[in-house]
Amino acid sequence: MSTESREQRRAGATVGEVMTTRVLAVTPDADFRDIVLTFRQYRISACPVVNEAGQVLGVVSEADLLHKAAGTEFPAGLIRLQWKLSEQSKATAVTARQLMTAPAVTIRADAPVTVAARVMQDRRVKRLPVVDEAGKLTGMISRVDVLSVYERPDSAIQAELQRIVDTEFGLRPGTIDVAVSAGIVTLAGTVDRRETALNLVARARHADGVIATRDRLSVSGA
Repeated sequence: MSTESREQRRAGATVGEVMTTRVLAVTPDADFRDIVLTFRQYRISACPVVNEAGQVLGVVSEADLLHKAAGTEFPAGLIRLQWKLSEQSKATAVTARQLMTAPAVTIRADAPVTVAARVMQDRRVKRLPVVDEAGKLTGMISRVDVLSVYERPDSAIQAELQRIVDTEFGLRPGTIDVAVSAGIVTLAGTVDRRETALNLVARARHADGVIATRDRLSVSGA
């Protein structure tokens, strides 16, 4: 296994493992009515806008469409004049190109799910188009997809953490007791160095599906 793949595994699940691969997209010239019908027919709230090469140009969402439904009250005086001289607003937009939020905030399939969650939080978006190295659409990851890692069974979490204890830390079998209940990990036992205890707890905290960790480790060489 390469160094890169080992690092990806340590970082947890990747975007490609939890993303939705069957993604609806619209072209830049799709009109307002077609977008609304697509949203209603397929029960979605947003979709990417792609060019002929499949590259993502932006994302159009229900929030973008609501600008038209809400209408626009034109301001008076100089502000009104400035509005008239500005680019066409979303309230008067009629195509996906005019309606979409661009450029789109995208992510690669090999990125860790934790990175996707951080991007969503920082950029205040609910979903991210997943693209390849050429910027072509390959999938979509949403907040629900990100949270899916917490559906992982306790037994799978326990098995992974036990493997980490045995192989990565090289501790003798039975040295550390790993217990998992409802995604909460409890580590108990004795290690020879404080650094080992801290690193072990950190690895457990970042394993897929772990909601919280309880440190019950003691250090013999403290």
